[in-house]
Amino acid sequence: MGKWIYLGAIMLAAAPAAFAADAVTVQKPATFNEDADIPKAVLDECKLENELPDAVAAKAKESGIAITFADKVSGSEAGKTLQMQISDVVADGNAFMGHHKAMTVRGKLYENGAVIGSFKDRRTSMGGAFGGFKGNCAVLVRTAKAIGEDIGQWLTAPKVDAKLGDLE
Repeated sequence: MGKWIYLGAIMLAAAPAAFAADAVTVQKPATFNEDADIPKAVLDECKLENELPDAVAAKAKESGIAITFADKVSGSEAGKTLQMQISDVVADGNAFMGHHKAMTVRGKLYENGAVIGSFKDRRTSMGGAFGGFKGNCAVLVRTAKAIGEDIGQWLTAPKVDAKLGDLE
């Protein structure tokens, strides 16, 4: 019995080290591409720049990847860092005429200053179930969360120039 307790204690002590190896610092808020034509109402009201990193963190946590947030990530920091940029947002339609929403995100994963992965992710939505009862931000946040899940999953096996979401 005593050796099982000892073995359990060793495994518990090693667990934080295993998770530390899979830790990633994510920039929050994510940035918007300055050349993107994103409606002002979307920028002001939807808070996609915060929804996206939160969704990445939630999905990554399910896979045992610890996420910390930083206001700014340059890619030159020690350890793993993820930069994400929202490069396009389409916010056409409405609850009455039908939604046509889309979002594109590009990102790079760095380890000690070197790029070890990159992606482009795009998701489109017509509003989903009960879309006729949802506003623009609700549909775009749903899209941001889907992209965040794609990216959180990608972090488990990052590749360079990966195509995620609707681009697969």
